[in-house]
Amino acid sequence: LHVSSADKYGELTRQVKQHLSLNNIKLVPSANKNIPQMRLLKDSLNRRALSVFPNGQVAEYELIYTVRYQLALSQDDIRTYEFELNRDYQDDPNIALAKSRELDLMLSEMRKEAANKILRDLSTIKI
Repeated sequence: LHVSSADKYGELTRQVKQHLSLNNIKLVPSANKNIPQMRLLKDSLNRRALSVFPNGQVAEYELIYTVRYQLALSQDDIRTYEFELNRDYQDDPNIALAKSRELDLMLSEMRKEAANKILRDLSTIKI
């Protein structure tokens, strides 16, 4: 399998490649028309306010991590997949530094979960 991404050094790309390698899928460094290809098209994080403090500041967010990728089994068989992962995140402006670190850790966990989901999805694809 050849894996490509707009962010080839990004954490999601690294996680996907690592998960594939750990599951004995041979990764090739360059694209070839005879080898299936995975293209990680987009991953993005959005947030939506869930609740607010009495003073109007947001107290809790819903984090929405969206991943979109393509699997090209052949030149004629290109399939596009998209999914979302959601998490609730409580924000406290009094401990902004700790919350920033918590948000980074949560996003990292969401990327790991996304890589796991991609691998699970691959195992269910009928060729």
